[in-house]
Amino acid sequence: MITTDHRPGSPCWIELSASDPGSSLAFYGGLFGWEAESAGPDTGGYMILRSRGRAVGGAGPLMEAGQPPAWTLYFHTPDAEAGVRRVAELGGTVGVEPVDVMGMGVMAHCADPQGVGFALWQPLSFPGLEAVDEPGSLMWTELWTPDAEGALAFYTALFSWDSTPFPLPGGSTYRIVRPGGLPDERAHGGIAQASGTGDWHPVFHVEDVDGAAALVAETGGRVTMAPDDAAGVGRLSACTDPDGNAFVLLRPSPA
Repeated sequence: MITTDHRPGSPCWIELSASDPGSSLAFYGGLFGWEAESAGPDTGGYMILRSRGRAVGGAGPLMEAGQPPAWTLYFHTPDAEAGVRRVAELGGTVGVEPVDVMGMGVMAHCADPQGVGFALWQPLSFPGLEAVDEPGSLMWTELWTPDAEGALAFYTALFSWDSTPFPLPGGSTYRIVRPGGLPDERAHGGIAQASGTGDWHPVFHVEDVDGAAALVAETGGRVTMAPDDAAGVGRLSACTDPDGNAFVLLRPSPA
C-alpha cells in the first residue's frame, strides 16, 4: 500500500516527461479523468496532474535534445545531498545534482547500477502525492530490471528497505519491498527480473480494467498484456502510452 505520509524510501511523486505534452495529457485525462494545472509561468510548461482536486503527479515537456520520454518515480529522502553521495558510493550515477525547486523541495535525478532512472525528493513546502491507492491514482510501483538481485541490494542499501520474496510460476522470484521497519501491508512496490534495459513504472488503480485497456488501444496507446486475473493480486493489464512509456492498470482483489 502506498500512502501519503511519505516515509523515507517510499514513493512520493511520479512525473511524466512527454514528447507532446498536450497529446499525453489528453490520453491520461481521458483514461483516468485527470485535470492538468499549470505549476506556474516560470516552470517551463510543467503541469500538476490532479484527480478530484488532489495532486497525483506531474508532467512536462522534454527538456533537452535526445531526452527520452519517461515516467520518473521519486522517492522521499530527508537529505538529498546525502542521498546522492550514497547513490554514487553504491555504484549508481547522478544525472542532476540536488536543486531547490522553488522552495517546494530539493530534487535530484539518479540512476541505479543497471542504468534505470529514478529521482530523490527532499520535501520543503510540498510533500508530494496527495491521493494514492484509489481509482485514478498510483497504487504500486514496479521495477523491471536485468539484475533483480543487484537492484534489490542497491535500493535496500540506499533506502533501508525490507523485502519479502514472492515465488512466481516458472521458478522466478518477485521481490516485494517496503520502508524498513514497517509491516508487510506498507509494501509499496516490487522488483522483477526482466530482459532489456529495465525501468521503474507506475501501477494505477482503476475500477474497470477491461474498459480502461480498451480505451488505451483506442486513444493511441498499446496493450502489451491483455486483462487477466492474478490470484491474490487482482485483475491487471500492462500497457504503454503513445510515447511508449509502460504502466499497469490494476483493480485489486478485495482485502
